[in-house]
Amino acid sequence: MSSTAASPPPGETAALSSLGGRLTHRQILTILSGLMLGMFLAALDQTVVSTSIRTIADDLHGLSSQAWVTTAYLITSTIATPLYGKLSDLYGRKPFFLAAITIFVIGSAACSFSTSMTELAGFRAFQGVGAGGLMSLALAIIGDIVPPRERARYQGYMLAMFGTSSVIGPLVGGSLAGQSSILSITGWRWVFLVNVPIGTVALFVVAKVLNLPHTRREARIDWWGAITIAIGVVPLLLVAERGQSWGWNSTKSLVCYGIGVVGLIVWVFVERAMGDNALIPMRLFHSPVFSKTSVLSVLVGMGMFCGVLLIPLYLQIVKGVNPTRSGLLMLPLMVGMIASTLVVGRIIAKTGHYKIFPVIGTALITAAMLLFHYRVEWNTALPETMAYMALFGIGLGGCLQILTLAVQNAVEPKDMGVATASATFFRQMGATAGTAIFLSVLFSNVGDKIGSAFRSAIPTANFQAAVHDPAVLSNPANAPVIDMLKHPSAGGGSGTGVLNDSSFIQHLDPRLAEPFKVGFTGAMHVVFVLGAIVIALGFLAALWTKEIPLRKVSGLEAARAAESMHRRRSSP
Repeated sequence: MSSTAASPPPGETAALSSLGGRLTHRQILTILSGLMLGMFLAALDQTVVSTSIRTIADDLHGLSSQAWVTTAYLITSTIATPLYGKLSDLYGRKPFFLAAITIFVIGSAACSFSTSMTELAGFRAFQGVGAGGLMSLALAIIGDIVPPRERARYQGYMLAMFGTSSVIGPLVGGSLAGQSSILSITGWRWVFLVNVPIGTVALFVVAKVLNLPHTRREARIDWWGAITIAIGVVPLLLVAERGQSWGWNSTKSLVCYGIGVVGLIVWVFVERAMGDNALIPMRLFHSPVFSKTSVLSVLVGMGMFCGVLLIPLYLQIVKGVNPTRSGLLMLPLMVGMIASTLVVGRIIAKTGHYKIFPVIGTALITAAMLLFHYRVEWNTALPETMAYMALFGIGLGGCLQILTLAVQNAVEPKDMGVATASATFFRQMGATAGTAIFLSVLFSNVGDKIGSAFRSAIPTANFQAAVHDPAVLSNPANAPVIDMLKHPSAGGGSGTGVLNDSSFIQHLDPRLAEPFKVGFTGAMHVVFVLGAIVIALGFLAALWTKEIPLRKVSGLEAARAAESMHRRRSSP
């Protein structure tokens, strides 16, 4: 897109002054408080549920179906995201943000009444419809009321809130799920009920403070675009979540691949035919900044989840900490991300330049992943590991907010919602793809790595002392390894048991547990190299993306000025 879309033309500033100017810092913070409550719902829900899902599945007798609870939520929230963006551009942000909060709260309450995993998956799908608008619409509203040069600072507050929820989420989820009952209600049901009071407060705050002018635009709603993108994305999300259990080359997976590819091809043709009425107008991709930033969002989403998934698994399986404590040990990553976000926001506000930060950020994430590969072993001291987490978080802080900022700055104000939703959509797709790819690589390697670690450990004096120790042999907790060694033809030494349930490792004699930890760490090293390659590609994409000067007016100011100038030109 040309630079004229990025900076106001001569005379626009004068037009803005006649329109009453921009919101004050205090007014922005008032609106931001409502937006952050809405975002807090979505951010907290993800970590709270992930921590407690095992307890929930056990209580509802559906452990094998727990993945569908996550998949259903992920599918509906991803599909709803671009639809919220487009509709809010046409009819205003407030009604759809209120609708998103309402749907999310109703869905949360419904989840607490679930009597089976099937019901819970259905209610989570409904809840996801609301979640799809919480994050993207909040960022779009900030784009409406704050100039791009100042926007990074306010988005930093939002990402700080997101990081905070990521830390307290596991604590809340673990404590609630760990209670047999609270006020005569099963503990895990409060995981969902806690959203109701928070969402109700958010609903009233947003209804009161979010009063932004909007010029209604009449246009055809791209329902066919919504349908075809669902046909394209849903099968790919399904295979991403279930491919490990189905088999990546199974008939189910191949059918999903085929339907997904056909659906996406048809979606592109539908969007081209719809023109400006499209869910994601194809003309946006004519902007090199929009197209390259979309690719970068996918890559950063993939890389981010490489670390966010693997590090807690390392802490829980190798270091033996529980999910709640692993959330606390992730604090360096979150603090690094929050601090980096706030510092970067202030620098952008002062200098007006932003391109350097995704370049530095992707370089730091790549370095952190390589350090995890080369330096982190099963017995590495936690302080060293936590230092690499902080480096990873600092890199993320230099990328996440800037990608949204760059996209918003590259499009016309009328496309603010769809552009912001697109950035969120592509990052979610990258995160989903990354989850599927990295977990597949991890679990396809971990069995062989553990088997190799056992073969190396068995001849050692330390291991032999353990297997001949009467105290070890008499302890039932060590029976899985002792039986495996006695019957190697039945899969002994392959370590495949860790694929299904790793909890037994923490009860083993440390000498018997060591090969499992060594093997898992070795499998993790393979994934971190792959993640480093993905983020290195993101580094190149960031390096080759042109920086467009940041506008000094907000989206609403630019839209008002354009409308005012249009009236002047059309008047006799």
